Amino acid sequence: MAPIARLFDFIVIGGGSGGLACARRAASYGAKVAVVEGSGRLGGTCVNVGCVPKKVMFNGASIVEALEDAKHYGINVGSHTFDWGFLKQARDGYVKRLNGIYATNVAKENVEYVDGEASFISSTEIRVNDAILTAKHILIATGGHPIIPGLEGAEHGIDSDGFFDLETQPKKVAVVGSGYIGIELAGIFKALGSDVTVFTRTAHILRHHDSIIGETMMAEMERLGIKFVHNMSARGIKRHEGAELPLELSWSTTGQEGVSSESYDCVLWAVGRAPNTKALNLGALSDIEINRTGHIIADEYQNTKVPGVYTLGDVYGKSELTPVAIAAGRKLADRLFGGERFAESKLDYVNIPTVIFGHPTAGTVGLTEDEAKKIYGEDGIKVYKTRFTNMYYSLTPYKPPTAMKLVVAGPEEKVVGLHLIGRGCDEILQGFGVAIKMGATKKDFDNCVAIHPTSSEEVVTLR
Repeated sequence: MAPIARLFDFIVIGGGSGGLACARRAASYGAKVAVVEGSGRLGGTCVNVGCVPKKVMFNGASIVEALEDAKHYGINVGSHTFDWGFLKQARDGYVKRLNGIYATNVAKENVEYVDGEASFISSTEIRVNDAILTAKHILIATGGHPIIPGLEGAEHGIDSDGFFDLETQPKKVAVVGSGYIGIELAGIFKALGSDVTVFTRTAHILRHHDSIIGETMMAEMERLGIKFVHNMSARGIKRHEGAELPLELSWSTTGQEGVSSESYDCVLWAVGRAPNTKALNLGALSDIEINRTGHIIADEYQNTKVPGVYTLGDVYGKSELTPVAIAAGRKLADRLFGGERFAESKLDYVNIPTVIFGHPTAGTVGLTEDEAKKIYGEDGIKVYKTRFTNMYYSLTPYKPPTAMKLVVAGPEEKVVGLHLIGRGCDEILQGFGVAIKMGATKKDFDNCVAIHPTSSEEVVTLR
């Protein structure tokens, strides 16, 4: 006997931040909503293997650094040790509590949580386990996953998800990849006591950010003792059972003959992420379009080419950040179920602030200097920048830098980019993001009285 289809107003495939935000907002308008999630836990990448547990590990690493700084302020903290297993257990307990909070909120707001993998039957029907769910509107918000390269022995390494499964701290770590995920995890490993080498395909790191961030970050990471291997291509991993450092990573280097290798007890691949679409049976949607990276194509309103089917978040692939997915999800729900006043509701993907929880932290919003030159021309922009030492380090023998760059365009000097790196820059950026989103000019920044003594005052006193 064929299963009886269950009818909803809205089906959300994916119980991550964006999907849940969209589902809950839709339910608040009275829509009958189902969220389908196959991982067994709500919250998606951010809550389970991303932003949240990463920030816990970052906080732990920052406390270790503060203990080192303390002696220069006359504070004797004595000897201290770090227990990776203790922190992991506490962190996992916190994440589990968050999973429970998400489940409680979903139930409280009359969103039905369906545990299972969804696959399309048609543009209005999906199959989950043995059930068929139907709806006029279906959102694909299935997120993404880290990539393991197709190299010999690559499976002996871990990805960013696997970082959170580590029960003990590795002694010697190779991080292959120099985007923000690799740089963040490398900084955590090092601060907590591991020996760390970062491998990058070019001579640079954080290539998608302004050069002031990548150059400053790499110099400070090197000062902290993190090693870099540049212009390399990984060749594979050999596992030597019983060895203290059992993973032999091999690589070739541009301009050099032969293959180099070194042994580690942890190799972490941070070479990119891919969208989660494999289980969706997208072939059932004849008009769906996928780009070359496998992301689902949609317009500015999150509409795919299939009427009634939408997408957002990491599976959509534009500004893959949790707050972006949340904002896009709420805007979509407003448009679909909030009535005429939300008929044009959509997320503006311009000037989205983001931070890197590296050592040091960094933040960026708007155009890089190079991007601004391509749009406005070399003579159409002006750059204001500064470098200094945060007052926190005035008593320490080491002087980690803070660097700031303001990019403005046109005769009115409209601010089109702001790039910060240094202590506290992760918290500094949010307020300036509001100003830039509102169209602030350099004169507006100049007219704001500085708060002294802070690092942020430097942004409004640039000359």
